[in-house]
Amino acid sequence: MAEGLRERKKRQAKQHISDLATGLFLKHGFVTVTVAEIADLADVSVNTVYNYFPAKEDLFLDRMKGVTQRVARFVRARDKGESAAEAVLRELRAAVVAVSPELGLMDGFADFMKVIEGAPTLKARLWYLQQEVLDAVVETLREETGAGPEDTMPLLVGGQIAWIEGAVVGYISKEMLAGRKAVDVSRDALAVLDDIEGLLGAGVLNYARRAAE
Repeated sequence: MAEGLRERKKRQAKQHISDLATGLFLKHGFVTVTVAEIADLADVSVNTVYNYFPAKEDLFLDRMKGVTQRVARFVRARDKGESAAEAVLRELRAAVVAVSPELGLMDGFADFMKVIEGAPTLKARLWYLQQEVLDAVVETLREETGAGPEDTMPLLVGGQIAWIEGAVVGYISKEMLAGRKAVDVSRDALAVLDDIEGLLGAGVLNYARRAAE
């Protein structure tokens, strides 16, 4: 369905507010900037800001919502003959080789991380987002394998699969925060992925393998 004029204007207004807020956070830090200052800069009311963003943290992490479903999407889109973990490893390797901004491999990401480092509420929100990643993976594994509610394997394997992404993104974030170039971090992140795969047991690497035919 094509996006209507009203929906497009709302989306553009929301993006405009988010972009202005992000600029303020990057310049002054998350804690010191107020929603009133953001509303004033965007020439809207404080209530309008809250209509689009229920919490201040949403203004800075608004693009993270889709990320919580990323690993689950990798699992659902796995190739024939490929397991859930193998699909995640393959997709992450492709993103690392491409020096993808989705993993934090971009100029300016260090500034983004510095804002988070200085804001406990943003750190807490990221923890909840990580839980959403895990929940999405576990639910997907249950659907893909037909596992019953008493079967603990989706939870156990899902935890390992979610950890794969978390470990890679964590490594990239740490290195980018240290001021390294994205292309150099990308190269080393491939070695990290190899190490991760070496740590995974056969039970994880073979779980939810899609039929070859």
